[in-house]
Amino acid sequence: MARRRAGGTPATIALERAGLAFTSHPYVHDPAAASFGLEAAEQLGLDPDAVLKTLVAEVDGRLVVAVVPVSTRLDLKALAAAVGGKRATMADPAVAERSTGYVVGGISPLGQRSRLETVVDASATGRETVYVSGGKRGLDLGLAPADLVALTGALVAPVARASASG
Repeated sequence: MARRRAGGTPATIALERAGLAFTSHPYVHDPAAASFGLEAAEQLGLDPDAVLKTLVAEVDGRLVVAVVPVSTRLDLKALAAAVGGKRATMADPAVAERSTGYVVGGISPLGQRSRLETVVDASATGRETVYVSGGKRGLDLGLAPADLVALTGALVAPVARASASG
């Protein structure tokens, strides 16, 4: 049986149970940060294209998780099309928190309370390592994109678009 390590989160426990290699990257979270994902990239000295944010959207009445680089925006039309839906909107933050078991800014695609259909942006698969939230603000986990896709049962599709600010 896998034992919960001190400070472990459902995300780290899921990785440990699956026997997958990962690295932990804690940082001091600033509550005033405008973007959780960009803050993580900056604090950890990582390429923002390799740091992924986990977003919960509603597609035709069902919740779907999208995992895209923090340097981009989620393309809601592309997400809906990727999962065979017609229309996608961002989920209410309280609904996202209830369904995943995590707080906004710490939502991980791994170890969620309810396993939701997940789509990982295709750009992530070309990297050796990607970084996702570890399940709390101030913690990112580095892992192989193939392991992220396998553990979440994700579909890989182009669902990110250039950020309006980038």
